Amino acid sequence: MAEPKTPRRGATPAGGSTATPAAAEPLTIKQQRAARIAEKLAEARRVHARAGRRRRLIIVGAIAAAAAVIISLVVFALTSGAPKGSSTASIEGLQTYSGLTSNHVKGSVSYPQAPPVGGDHSAVPLNCAVYSEPVPNENAVHSLEHGSVWVTYDPARIAGDQLASLRKAIPKTYAILSPYQGLPSPVVASAWGAQVQINSVDDPRIADFIAKYRMAKTAPEPGAPCTGGIDGPGKVS
Repeated sequence: MAEPKTPRRGATPAGGSTATPAAAEPLTIKQQRAARIAEKLAEARRVHARAGRRRRLIIVGAIAAAAAVIISLVVFALTSGAPKGSSTASIEGLQTYSGLTSNHVKGSVSYPQAPPVGGDHSAVPLNCAVYSEPVPNENAVHSLEHGSVWVTYDPARIAGDQLASLRKAIPKTYAILSPYQGLPSPVVASAWGAQVQINSVDDPRIADFIAKYRMAKTAPEPGAPCTGGIDGPGKVS
């Protein structure tokens, strides 16, 4: 019995025709309109995304700029509000002292200078202020250790308008003004390791001394608090 013939590759089967892919049907008007709308929506989303990124960059930049301004203002306030003792003015008659001890002790201390310019002292500082009565040496010296200046005056020679003028010359912080018995001159300005004797409340050396030594690095602990200690007698302000 004869075997059936196998059709050749690519040959058209008997009784049939070769199938061809159907051509893509053209989009309808409705479909074309929908495609255009989808394309416009996609473009709108891209534009919106780009605009959002620009807005975020602008906002971040504005926040960074504002933060920089705030930081600058804070730094300015901190640095300008705190005295630095940066004056380089030469002060006639200035006496300086080195090798001063700074131990905390109890009781009274015998100081070689009057008023003292440093040395062992009380563990409690004197609050910086204007006083109308003498203040304890040991507490005032602790404030000198923190960078305060101490202006003292002879109450027998400085009173009335002169005293009022002297009080106006005293800064609100890191400065002490008090009377002191037995001064060698009408006014004596002291800081840690430095002192000058002054004959008049109008002497510019008072302001020069304050500018040079108030919170100066010559003090052992410049910038440590001159508040939170004790008030001396006769605190005025």
